[in-house]
Amino acid sequence: MARFPTLDDAEFSGRRALVRVDLNVPMENGAVTDTTRIDRILPTIREIAAKGGKVVLLAHFGRPKGRDAKDSLRQVVPALTHALGSPVIFVEDCIGEDVARAVAAAKNGDVLLLENTRFHADDEKNDPEFVKALAANGDLFVNDAFSAAHRAHASTEGLAHVLPAYAGRTMQAELEALSAGLDNPAKPVMAIVGGAKVSTKLDLLGSLVKKVDMLAIGGGMANTFLAARGVSVGKSLCEHDLVATAREIEEKARAAGCEIVLPVDALVAREFKAHPGHRVVPVSDVAADEMILDAGPLSVAEVVLKLDSVQTLVWNGPFGAFELPPFDTATVTVAKAAARRVKAGKLVAVAGGGDTVAAMNHAGVANDLTYVSTAGGAFLEWMEGKPLPGVEALHRHPELEST
Repeated sequence: MARFPTLDDAEFSGRRALVRVDLNVPMENGAVTDTTRIDRILPTIREIAAKGGKVVLLAHFGRPKGRDAKDSLRQVVPALTHALGSPVIFVEDCIGEDVARAVAAAKNGDVLLLENTRFHADDEKNDPEFVKALAANGDLFVNDAFSAAHRAHASTEGLAHVLPAYAGRTMQAELEALSAGLDNPAKPVMAIVGGAKVSTKLDLLGSLVKKVDMLAIGGGMANTFLAARGVSVGKSLCEHDLVATAREIEEKARAAGCEIVLPVDALVAREFKAHPGHRVVPVSDVAADEMILDAGPLSVAEVVLKLDSVQTLVWNGPFGAFELPPFDTATVTVAKAAARRVKAGKLVAVAGGGDTVAAMNHAGVANDLTYVSTAGGAFLEWMEGKPLPGVEALHRHPELEST
């Protein structure tokens, strides 16, 4: 990965730092229900404030069509203030005179949160005039929102072209972890890809078979691959119209020397609910009225055994319906095995995207893996090998052009 500037390269004292963060947090009854994304931006905020900079936070929330109170970032202020342990000044807009006055009145070390950038449609359009309006309130730009780095928006990419731009500590940690995961990994490399549908991860699978030594497929996706091998999967979630595509992916994997690992047994049930009547069967013995809801013990043992032979693991998506016990067994067992190897210094394990964070939290290993990314789309696009505009813009930093 090309070098990118970090907070170590910036001077903050007496300067206004526009800091793009991810505050798109889950809410219920007006309260934040998961502070993971807030917790991750605290190091960047505290460091800039401690170095005497004014911290001016930019973020989006939801997908508003214009100004809408239910998507206001004001409701995040209590949780952010509590986590930070110091006051946060909320400003009712992200551009304009009121913002300019609030930033000017703030003291060095103060933290301001500006209103949802997506209240202005020009943010997502990356409109040059909107970029200028945002930039008017900053002397430099810090991007600490990897989760939004796959979008070329004004607040994620445009600002990096008009202000000196730096990666915040969360962005830095994410990029370094991802580089260790696929850009320059210790080999052999294993990828685990789960989730419901092959159709949502065609690009990902096509990219991974060229980069990794083993690809373990779980969730509903595995059923489509089993069907492609002629296995009857009963009432299981399966994209029968994509069996030919699954065969093509397997052929690409063979050509690239990548081993595809599919379940050999499964937990099956007739009802999709917690603790239903269920049984463990070889995948070849799934009844016509049964659903595969998790990988079975032999399949799990095989994945854990293969995990012992690799040095790098990249994980996206659970093996089964982990929200419904006992169909969390495969995901939890493999996650704990990966965590043990990481603790022993034998594995670099990077996980993220979609339900993966929830699955790792459920397994109790989110803090034990090398890195768990809270990014969804950005993490997937990185795994697919696509350039991320918010990251690419950091590489254009003029101070690094000659290095």
